[in-house]
Amino acid sequence: MSTRPLLTMIAAAGHNNALGKNNDLIWHISDDLKRFKRLTSGHAIIMGRKTFESMPKALPNRKNIVLTKKKNYQPEGAIVVHSLETAMALVKDDPQPFIIGGGEIYRLFMPLCDRIELTRVHESFDADVYFPDIDTKSWKEVAREDISATNDQPYNYSYITYEKQ
Repeated sequence: MSTRPLLTMIAAAGHNNALGKNNDLIWHISDDLKRFKRLTSGHAIIMGRKTFESMPKALPNRKNIVLTKKKNYQPEGAIVVHSLETAMALVKDDPQPFIIGGGEIYRLFMPLCDRIELTRVHESFDADVYFPDIDTKSWKEVAREDISATNDQPYNYSYITYEKQ
């Protein structure tokens, strides 16, 4: 039996796969941020340098791993790696490590992932970073929860779970 962790990609993307612009999120959905925290707490999170720099600080209660080409990069509260293999070696004992972005990191890890936890915001946005297309021949939607816009949050969105086939 394989003891490989369940590698999970987690993202919020617009209808056109928009993720962010100018190293920031395009929208603010409080419930989605709470869901992200609930799912990733206690686990390793792997991200690129720009994603790490977009946050105020390393995320608490998580092993923050930053994959970057910058050799002298030493952010506070994170482990820096320079290869996908090194990142994977650091998460081998975590039952469910998460890939949290950005666009390049999602593309790099997509072939290795077993699950995608996607918040699909049902609107198209102007962005400079995009989530990779999900190939429906390789990925199957296994759960969905649709949420309607409110006064506090002007977008309809869905929590969608995909599993690799």
